[in-house]
Amino acid sequence: MILEMKVPSPGESITEVEIAEWLVADGDYVEKDQAIAEVDSDKATLELPAEASGTITLKAEEGDAVEVGAVVCLIDTSAAKPEGGDATPAKEEKKEEAPKKEAPKVAAAETKTYATGTASPAAKKILDEKGMDTSSVSGTGKDGRITKEDAVNAVPSMGTPTGGSRGTSRSKMSMLRRKVAERLVEAKNTTAMLTTFNEVDMSPIFELRKQYKEDFKAKHGVSLGFMSFFSLAVVRALKLYPAVNSMIDGKEMLSYDFVDISIAVSGPKGLMVPVIRNAENLSFRGVESEVKRLAIRARDGQITVDEMTGGTFTISNGGVFGSMLSTPIINPPQSGILGMHNIVERPVAIDGKVEIRPIMYVALSYDHRIIDGKESVGFLVAVKEALENPVELLMENDIKKALEM
Repeated sequence: MILEMKVPSPGESITEVEIAEWLVADGDYVEKDQAIAEVDSDKATLELPAEASGTITLKAEEGDAVEVGAVVCLIDTSAAKPEGGDATPAKEEKKEEAPKKEAPKVAAAETKTYATGTASPAAKKILDEKGMDTSSVSGTGKDGRITKEDAVNAVPSMGTPTGGSRGTSRSKMSMLRRKVAERLVEAKNTTAMLTTFNEVDMSPIFELRKQYKEDFKAKHGVSLGFMSFFSLAVVRALKLYPAVNSMIDGKEMLSYDFVDISIAVSGPKGLMVPVIRNAENLSFRGVESEVKRLAIRARDGQITVDEMTGGTFTISNGGVFGSMLSTPIINPPQSGILGMHNIVERPVAIDGKVEIRPIMYVALSYDHRIIDGKESVGFLVAVKEALENPVELLMENDIKKALEM
């Protein structure tokens, strides 16, 4: 029996996917539920499992865009499993030793030998027009002879030749990367995006983590990181400035009474933005557990479309890569994104004296069409206040209860 395997729908509104990589070869024997391919949608990379055991025949090439419901391979379920249980590509079974052909003998009178760097008349004419010497061009012809094609491809040096490689490579962008690019351009072209900046003294958070992080990890199995402090600070600021937790829908402003925070994480296929749902109901432990879960799923390529759909506000942490300052781009249709950066010890004035403190620059990019300057600045100041006074503003002066110790 021949089973037709069709592309399943990875989520609503997705009409086609791209074959990112075949994990098996044409003619292989595959087991039921074995991952046979990775497919890219415009939101995530997903594995395609075999629907039955048998010999597979591929019907699409890597890089092909195929519609949801299209047949991408055939599985012959009547095929016997290879002895030993190892799948053997059919193309390997059919490979036979081809008889060796003797190279044609060339008469001595027909053989010509050229000195390395010698150019053909046509090549020399082209090089003369470019003002180039034959010694600056590597020939690909017989015995190093410079061909017409070599001359056409030769690029005049604009400086001192170094002898280093000047090769280039070209590869197709994945569907996910192309979609990210489209959304970034869309955000720049369709929003009135502005960015405001501030700085945060991270000393209070450093002290809390130093004192409680070991006990926190021992009890909850997750680290007490910075994301829980920033997420809860954002939740508080969004309650104070609800316009930042809104978005434009046609001619209307759509506001939310819940906070779904998108967190930008780096996955094997590029940037992904899974969502922490109802962050306003989560504790420090709840945020850290959810961040860890989503980060692992993104890293392992298991993140689903549903887990990246929605979100009312985004937090992006460029600091993990060493970024000092940036202007993050809004994640449409959201209206705001908070950029975190690296923490650097800097001299600051405290009560008239210079002290060294761990300082982080933070940035808020926002859509000025619905968020005024007063609200954007006020929001970022509220985040700063909560991070610099977390015990009072995020823990209600009860650290152990907040950390569930």
